[in-house]
Amino acid sequence: MEKVDLPDWMSQLPCELTTVPLWDLAIPGDHDSMTYCLDSSSTLEPNTAQWIRNLQRMLPRAVNSIVKQWTTTQERTIIEQLDGGVRYFDLRIACKLKDVTHTLYFAHALYTTVTVEETFTQVVQWLAQHPREVIILACSTFDGLVSRDHQKFIAQLTRLFSNTLCPKMVTPSLQLCWEHKYQVILSYAHPEASSQQELWPKIDYWWTKHDRTSARGVIEYLENRLQSEGRDVALFVAGLNLTANWRYLIMHLFSSVKKITLAAYPELLEWVLQQRCGSDKTCINIIAADFVGVNEFVQLVININHTFLKFRDS
Repeated sequence: MEKVDLPDWMSQLPCELTTVPLWDLAIPGDHDSMTYCLDSSSTLEPNTAQWIRNLQRMLPRAVNSIVKQWTTTQERTIIEQLDGGVRYFDLRIACKLKDVTHTLYFAHALYTTVTVEETFTQVVQWLAQHPREVIILACSTFDGLVSRDHQKFIAQLTRLFSNTLCPKMVTPSLQLCWEHKYQVILSYAHPEASSQQELWPKIDYWWTKHDRTSARGVIEYLENRLQSEGRDVALFVAGLNLTANWRYLIMHLFSSVKKITLAAYPELLEWVLQQRCGSDKTCINIIAADFVGVNEFVQLVININHTFLKFRDS
């Protein structure tokens, strides 16, 4: 396995890979990037299942503790993830109900302890220290935001990231990004951003909405989609995310996403080892996982790029 310096792995790719579109590369990503800092004392998001909200009114501390166990999918900070080689970030934006300040947080049932603004400010500082790395920020949900919140947020994003934003009309390669000093592909999955040339539309994220609490179920879902329909010529994400329905949660209240994910990881990593990148419709692009950093997941995804060259030249 090729060993690379994870904080700057893109700048170390072979020259042959720097001119291909980013969707022909293998890129490590995460799922629910900001759940490492969920606030166990916060209110629940309004879109949380009603039965959980009812239960929380009676047993707030106990319910919040259980919810946090089942919604925490990362343990490393966003800077630690960047340093660890992650280049795609799944970001769920939210505005707390009745918050007169309209401060934006991240959320996954619970809200985060950090704000969106302070987090993205840290990302901007990291990018300045790693000028040849390109990241993909996918703002995928916007719970509680109204039109003026979107307008203010979009203005904030374009101000913060400024000229590092890669416009959506280009076909981005690493070489093109380096030449124009682009470092951020920012997907904003909401109609409010449709007229913004600097913001990309929603990135296709493949994950099974059915109950999948084993690696086999996740792998079968991804394989079936790759073989039956294939990916488009665009950025797309294959999510190695286990999901549980409410029946499973009730039967395993005191378990956690981490417990079932770590149990499934050996088989999931075997699947990663079998993947190829490139322009073929069955090739992967971004692979997103939970608890990045607990094993060699990121290194294995990056290594797919090197394996592709060896396979092509053999």
